[in-house]
Order: sequence, then structure tokens, then C-alpha cells
Amino acid sequence: MTKTKTPPKNLSFEKALERLQEIVSELEDPEKGLEASLELFEEGVALSRLCRSRIDEIQKRVDVVLKETPEGLATGPLDEELDDDVEDDDDEDAPR
Repeated sequence: MTKTKTPPKNLSFEKALERLQEIVSELEDPEKGLEASLELFEEGVALSRLCRSRIDEIQKRVDVVLKETPEGLATGPLDEELDDDVEDDDDEDAPR
């Protein structure tokens, strides 16, 4: 039985993401054997969890900074803001 390869604790987000991209490319190789593919998959899952953890940490730090801002900046999901902008643009083109 193989031991799951865990990423180093000091691995940067960028390096982890780069390695994930390499793994995806390797997994797309039809010549890759089942065992090798499984090992790559396990490594990819570990890297994915590391990236998610780093993103969560950064989000918490951003939230703290925004809460401490005297101006009291409002935060919200980026997708909603983009959707609102698209809707506003559509209204401009509508006949009056």
C-alpha cells in the first residue's frame, strides 16, 4: 500500500497550484498506469486541500482588515457585484 504524499507545510500557494497543474497534465496521459494515476490523484487532493486552506486563511485576514478599517468598507461576494454591473450595462442599451 502506498503512503499519501503530503505537501510540505512551507509550500507556497503558487508552487502548490503549479504542481496541481502539472498533475492534471500527467493524469491526462492515457499511458499512465492505474497505480501511478492514483498516486498523482492523492497528491493532487492533498495539494488542493492545502490551497483551499491557504485561501481560507487569506479570506480571514482580509475580513479582519476590512473590519478594522475606519471607513467601514462593505464586503460582499464578487459574483453579485459583477452580476449587478452586467445588468446595469444591459439597461443602458435598452430602448427608451
